Amino acid sequence: MWDTLIIQPMTNLLLWIYDSLGHGPHMFGLAIILFTILVRLVTWPLNASQVKGAQAMQELQNDKEWQEIQKKYAKDKEKLAQEQMRIYKERGINPFASCLPTLIQFPVIIGLYQSITRALSATPFDMLKLARTMYPFQVVENIIPLNSKFLWMDLGRPESIQVLGFALPTLAIIVALTTYVQSKLTMPATSNPNDQSAQMAGMMSIYMPLLLGWFALNFASGISVYFITSNVLGIVQYAATGRANWSSLIPGSNKKTSSKK
Repeated sequence: MWDTLIIQPMTNLLLWIYDSLGHGPHMFGLAIILFTILVRLVTWPLNASQVKGAQAMQELQNDKEWQEIQKKYAKDKEKLAQEQMRIYKERGINPFASCLPTLIQFPVIIGLYQSITRALSATPFDMLKLARTMYPFQVVENIIPLNSKFLWMDLGRPESIQVLGFALPTLAIIVALTTYVQSKLTMPATSNPNDQSAQMAGMMSIYMPLLLGWFALNFASGISVYFITSNVLGIVQYAATGRANWSSLIPGSNKKTSSKK
């Protein structure tokens, strides 16, 4: 079921884009970038919900009723959580909206990794498996073998650059940084350490860059190209709303900003 619904369609879409672009150097990397753009377009409603949810959470921090319950129930976490959920329900706010699209990405990430490794088949057995994966409209002999070179990378292998005798994982660092920027921009500002939504968003802004950076460090660099493209598109999408608080990228600035308000 996983192979039929996820791997085969994603692999064939990648190969179709690659075939449409031509078979020269860098084309498979461009195919991954275009594939990522298509994924973002398909998941646009979810991403729009993420942006809307993040904006609603940020605006809620300046709401008088919200601020009052933070002070009134500061020492009663259970009651505070109940009151917060009441306000969420009354205002139609989903506190998990900013996290959901990130979690939904995981099947795409796993599917993309398997699609890339299958597309970049190296052994005769792998090539046979790839040929059986391809849809009838694909011309196998025109596509296989793929050119996996993109810029300085081999998209089928983890990436690193030799600097002074050390292997520097450039893409893994960029993946972690762009993931951090995207998560921090959508994090609601708060001066209350007991705010559960802010706590959850804060944890995600730490764990997700580390997790995706680890993926980029250990798996095919084609995954890193997907991560970076997706993160940049997400940052641009949120910045286009005009509500991006770039100062939130500085640790502790959310609390300072919210306390001034």
